[in-house]
Amino acid sequence: MLLLVSLSLLVSFLTTWAIVKKWICKSAEFGLLGLDMNKPGKPKIPEMGGISIVFGFVLGILVYLGAISFYFGASDASDYSSILAVLCTVLMSCIIGIVDDISGWKVGLMQWQKLVLTFFAALPVMVINAGTPSMSLPIAGSIDLGLLYPLLIIPVGIVGASNSFNMVAGYNGLEAGMGIIMLSSLSFFAYIGGRQDAMVLALCVVASLLAFLRFNWNPARVFPGDTMTYSVGALMACVAILGDMEKVALILYVPYAVDFLLQLRCGFHFEAFAQVNEDGSLDLPGPGLFHLTHLAIAVLKRFKRKVYEKDVVLFLYGIESAFALYAIIMYL
Repeated sequence: MLLLVSLSLLVSFLTTWAIVKKWICKSAEFGLLGLDMNKPGKPKIPEMGGISIVFGFVLGILVYLGAISFYFGASDASDYSSILAVLCTVLMSCIIGIVDDISGWKVGLMQWQKLVLTFFAALPVMVINAGTPSMSLPIAGSIDLGLLYPLLIIPVGIVGASNSFNMVAGYNGLEAGMGIIMLSSLSFFAYIGGRQDAMVLALCVVASLLAFLRFNWNPARVFPGDTMTYSVGALMACVAILGDMEKVALILYVPYAVDFLLQLRCGFHFEAFAQVNEDGSLDLPGPGLFHLTHLAIAVLKRFKRKVYEKDVVLFLYGIESAFALYAIIMYL
């Protein structure tokens, strides 16, 4: 089984690597370019590279399912219906991201439209009644939510995870790196909990994200776009549901909750980007802190005279890693 999982990860990694290299060359022909807002001169960079991540992930999972079906002799499709449902949710989320990316920055889907569409993306996981409806709450203790779990908790989780993961973005390597940290943490908990399907789902995306990060790291040669953020965000919720790891996912999403509250202060009218100086260093775009990235710049400014894009990204990696470590300490 270890060999099978390793093969699936290798397929995801190599497929993503190969496709993203081709995509970088082809995206300019399609006019799919975005501005690198935190660079002097705001150069145009290939956009929508998340397609390569989703393709690599899906192919890796299909290798895993094919081996289970033909080599290990799974009796019928019900043996892995949960994985197929997750694939449907990820692909539907990917389509939402593609539509938003093609429509263009500030011209794409309205926020309420994204919420509605990501609700429909949650339907495949809802209709198979995935996850465990029994939850342990701090005051109420263990309760069985029954139908409330598939009809309320699952859609709220997937809609919230996909949309909030899209908010902390816009810096080279930020989205891919944060996804690697969060999904690696979830895969660890899935492994120790004996939830193999959830573990493989998480690790295949980690493999794809690692391949993509090579081209998305500063200075980025390609952007992930909403195509990636919606897909990976939705997958995180699905992995948490299948692995009975909702509490762990909530801890991992604390930085995103902070970002949401900061944006709420300004009515979601400010972008996450910084003011860029001629030497490439970053300053706050205004007097207020309206994004997690703004908060990161403000904190770093207390220790460094000049803050660069890479500093912000590594700082947020550290914050997310700290929450992942806290989750491990809390639940081991």
